[in-house]
Amino acid sequence: MKFTKLKISKLLLIGFLSLSTFSCHDDLDLSPVDPDVISENQVFSDPAQAKNALAKLYAALALTGQAGPDGQPDITGIDEGASQFSRMLFTLNEFTTDEAIVSWGDAGIPNMHAMSWGASNPFIEGMYFRLAQTVSFTNSFITNAAPLAESNEEVKKYVAEARWIRAYAYYNLLDLFANVPLVTEVTTALPTQSNRQEIYTFVESELKALENDLAAARSNEYGRVDKVAAYALLSRLYLNAEIWVNQNKYTDAANYAKLAIESGYVLNTTDVNGNGSAYDELFLADNNSNGAQNEFIFALNFDGNYSRSYGGTTFLVKGAIGGQMVPSESGVNGGWGGPRTTKALVSKFDASITQRDGSNNPIAWGDKRAMFFTAGQTYEIQDVGVFAEGYAVRKFSNKTSTGGNGTDATLEFVDTDLPIIRVAEMYLNYAEAALRGGGDTGLALTYINKLRERGYGNTSGNVTSINLDFVLDERSRELYWEGTRRTDLIRFNRFTSNYNWPFKGGVAGGTNVEGHRNLFPLPFNAIAINPNLKQNTGY
Repeated sequence: MKFTKLKISKLLLIGFLSLSTFSCHDDLDLSPVDPDVISENQVFSDPAQAKNALAKLYAALALTGQAGPDGQPDITGIDEGASQFSRMLFTLNEFTTDEAIVSWGDAGIPNMHAMSWGASNPFIEGMYFRLAQTVSFTNSFITNAAPLAESNEEVKKYVAEARWIRAYAYYNLLDLFANVPLVTEVTTALPTQSNRQEIYTFVESELKALENDLAAARSNEYGRVDKVAAYALLSRLYLNAEIWVNQNKYTDAANYAKLAIESGYVLNTTDVNGNGSAYDELFLADNNSNGAQNEFIFALNFDGNYSRSYGGTTFLVKGAIGGQMVPSESGVNGGWGGPRTTKALVSKFDASITQRDGSNNPIAWGDKRAMFFTAGQTYEIQDVGVFAEGYAVRKFSNKTSTGGNGTDATLEFVDTDLPIIRVAEMYLNYAEAALRGGGDTGLALTYINKLRERGYGNTSGNVTSINLDFVLDERSRELYWEGTRRTDLIRFNRFTSNYNWPFKGGVAGGTNVEGHRNLFPLPFNAIAINPNLKQNTGY
C-alpha cells in the first residue's frame, strides 16, 4: 500500500458534499440512489425513493466509493480500502494502544503505535474527511426529506435515523479532534470553529430529541438504528463527559446504559458451534442470523457479494492472518500479515490459561474470549515489522457458526457484520459508571459476571468483587479490537502516561508521551483551506 497526499475538494474540506451513489448495500435491503441524478423532487416526494437515499448514509460508514471495493473512491490520495470508516477507527483507536500493533511500514502507520503522528498523517486526515463527508450527506438528506417527513411517519423515522448518524459522526469528531466546525445545514460558506463543549451539547441534545422519533426498540429492519441506539450513544457520551467537558454525568451514563439493557437487546448465549461459549458467534459470517444479531444495537453490515470493501471485517479477518495461520480456516483466500497484539492484552487473560504447548505458548483458555493464535508466534516483540512477533488475533472470521464459508465464492471478501455498539458494552458502561458513583454497585457486579459467564461458558470465571481497574481490564477482554480502547484509556488517564505497553512511544518497553496526544491534530489541509480553524494544542 502506498500513500500520497490526500486530494480532497474544497467542498469536502469544508464538510459539505451533495449525495452521490454507492454500491448496493444488500444487508439493508436498500438500493442507494443519487439525488443529483434523480431529481430532488423525485427522490423526496416518494417515501420508497427516500428510503433508498437513506441507504447512502449507512453506506458512508461501511463502504468507500462508487464502484465497490476499488475504483471511484469518495476520498482520493489514500488507499481506498484504508479509507473505510471502521478501518480508520481501528487505526486511530486500536493501533495507538496496547491491543494492536502492525507490521506494515506504509507512511503514517508506524506513527500510530509510536504516538508520533502529525497534522499531515494520511489516516488522521482520512478519518476527519470521512466524518465530514458523513455530516455532509446527512445534512443534505435531512434538509431534503424534511418536507415529506411532515406528512409521512415513515419518512419522519428516516430523518431521525439520519440525525442519529450525524450525531454519531459528531460523537467521533468530539472524541478524536474535539474542536471542529458544527455544521447542521447545507451551505458553501466556510464554517467557524466550535469548541468541545458546543459539540458535546449538540450531540447530547440531538440524541435526547430523537428518543421519541426513532423506531421502537427492535422494531426496525436489521442494520438500521432504533431508539436504543440513542440510549446507548448517550451512555457513551455521559461516561466520557468528565474528561471531555469536565462534567460528572455518571448517573446519566448508568441510567441510559440500563435503559439500553432493558430495551430488548440481549447477550447472545446461543453456542451454535458447540465450543463452550457463545462469544465467538458475535464475529462470524452469519452473525446477522445466528443469535448474535440480538446483541447488536448498531452494526455495519457487510456482504461478500453486495457490499465489498477492503476495510470493515475483510480487513479484520485477512489483515490479521499471517505466519503459520491457514487462511481457509478463517474462510478466506489469503492473509495480509499485518495487525496482531501485544503481551499487554494477552496478559489480561493469563489467569484463564488452561493449556500450553511445548514452547510454553497458551493454546487454550478458560475464558474463551481469548481468541489468539500462538503457533510460530512469540509472546515478546523485538521487531515491530515481523508479524510472527506478538500473538495473532483470530477474533473475526468469515466462517459461519455451522462451519461454512461466507457467500463470496472467491473467499476474497467477508460477510461478517461489524458490531459498533452492542449491549455487552452497556453492561460495562453501567458497571464503570456505578463504581464512579452513578449507580448500584451490586447490579454492576451482576452485569460483569454475566459477561464472564458467557466468556467462560460457565460460572468458573465469576468474581465476588470489582473495582475500576478490574472493569478497565474487563472492557479490554470483552471489547478488544472493536474500536473503543483509546477512548477507554484516556478516560482512565492511562493513554499518554501512567501505563506503558510494548513499543508505546516507539520504545521497546514503552514510554510516556506528551499529554496533547489525547487528541489528534486537525488535518493540515483542513486548516490550509479554512482560516477559521485553529490547530489543537501541541501540534
